[in-house]
Amino acid sequence: MRRYLVIATVLTFMAVAMPLAKEKRITVLMIPKIKGIDYFNASERGAKEAAKELGNVNLVYEGPTEASVERQVELIEAWLSKKPDVIAVACNDPNAIAPALKKAMGKGIHVITWDADAKRDAREFFVNQATYDAIARALVDEMAKQVGEDAKVAVVTSSFTAPNQSEWLKRMKIYMAQRYPKMKLLTVKPSEESLELAFKVTMDILKAYPDVKGIFGLSSVAFPGAAEAVRQAGKKGKVAVVGLSTPRSMVSYVKDGTVKTVILWNPVDLGYLTVYTARALCDGTLKKGSKYIQTKKLGRREVRGDEVLLGPPMLFTEKNIEKYNF
Repeated sequence: MRRYLVIATVLTFMAVAMPLAKEKRITVLMIPKIKGIDYFNASERGAKEAAKELGNVNLVYEGPTEASVERQVELIEAWLSKKPDVIAVACNDPNAIAPALKKAMGKGIHVITWDADAKRDAREFFVNQATYDAIARALVDEMAKQVGEDAKVAVVTSSFTAPNQSEWLKRMKIYMAQRYPKMKLLTVKPSEESLELAFKVTMDILKAYPDVKGIFGLSSVAFPGAAEAVRQAGKKGKVAVVGLSTPRSMVSYVKDGTVKTVILWNPVDLGYLTVYTARALCDGTLKKGSKYIQTKKLGRREVRGDEVLLGPPMLFTEKNIEKYNF
């Protein structure tokens, strides 16, 4: 009898001393750059899939209806008193959002970024859809393949403060100079995540630079806006449009030949991985020095320093673009 009492006491002590963190239900506030567009709708689907699969995550997916860092900051501030376990944000501006994220960490809330990073001291981990260099090289290589290594090109980006677009553009310029030194970048125009503005600035580029041979669209909104301008200007087959967007947004342009290749990653998987990252951070299985995290659907995903990597970019062409429903 005494033996059983000793065992029971030990087991009780272990239960108190080592609580099963993985059984604790957590709340994750996940903030996209902007709600209501295909790309972030797809990320939301993946995030919900992961939360359901895990069974112990209360997911709140909420964001601004315009690409505004001010609205993101307001949302974070409003949630500080509710103390979610994790705030995961796709940042519209890495610097402007940093004070709010630091305030959250100061209150004991875990902070991660996804899709677009903040300043490194304002978050714990960044869930990166692909390395900046991999995206930059894929874009420039595809443009060179389509219009030649000495072509004159232009860029339509989202904004000059968007962290991922800024990094891609910086690395595109470096890679262009190294790999294709005769390729000339004529201009870079912002479109502020507006389809109409992307269309307008592309039209302006086509008029101002009649010798332009290729246009990069560096966001899921800039790319279809640029493609529509090239289509309406009657420049299909004369001006290549290469960029980053969702298959659903680009399928008609690929089918009619305005666009040959769409470069992206799977945003459904990005949302999915973000929720798994939040869970692993709360469980303590993701910490400084971790080399990977484990998921059910995606298996192991590499952790490189303070970044969790989804994987290499994907190429969508006429052969496979209709297979993807996002």
